[in-house]
Amino acid sequence: MKSLIQSVEHFCSFSPKKLLRRRPKSKSTSSGSGSGSGSPKSASTVAPPREEELREVFRRFDSDGDGKISALEIRSYFASVGEYMSFEDAQAIIEYLDGDSDDFLDFEDFVRLMVEEDGGGDREEDLRAAFGVFEMESGSGRITAAGLQRVLGKLGDPKSYDECAAMIRAFDLEGKGELGFHEFRQMMR
Repeated sequence: MKSLIQSVEHFCSFSPKKLLRRRPKSKSTSSGSGSGSGSPKSASTVAPPREEELREVFRRFDSDGDGKISALEIRSYFASVGEYMSFEDAQAIIEYLDGDSDDFLDFEDFVRLMVEEDGGGDREEDLRAAFGVFEMESGSGRITAAGLQRVLGKLGDPKSYDECAAMIRAFDLEGKGELGFHEFRQMMR
């Protein structure tokens, strides 16, 4: 479960502004290979267990199962976990990452992003964004078993309340039955 949450955390933590801040967009407009990002990492460069995990996360975004993620699917996914993303922001993410200029993210685009995210970025900012998704009450500074259960259910990994409470207890250093950010950070290491 931890690796699934971490993969979803990567995808949920970016915004068009954050992506554009990381590197200039360098999409080729010539009719060469169709990939304008130099030498993108393909799924074949990812270890098989990691590739399967990424495929599972990809499928959660690809709601119609066509093998491509559209801007509407990105917005729909974010809405399902209680986050708002405008169509313009979702489209900006697509435009930034789309290797073949078809206005969709295919699995190769998705892997390239996730591998790039694994190797850099602002980990603290990413963790805070992920923590915010799991908070039952936005801004409360705590993750409860009910909040964890709600989000895992929306991610397609439903757990009972008791299972979620047990997960919380495993990292609850203060014995309060909930996780603060510092405990969440420890869990995600």
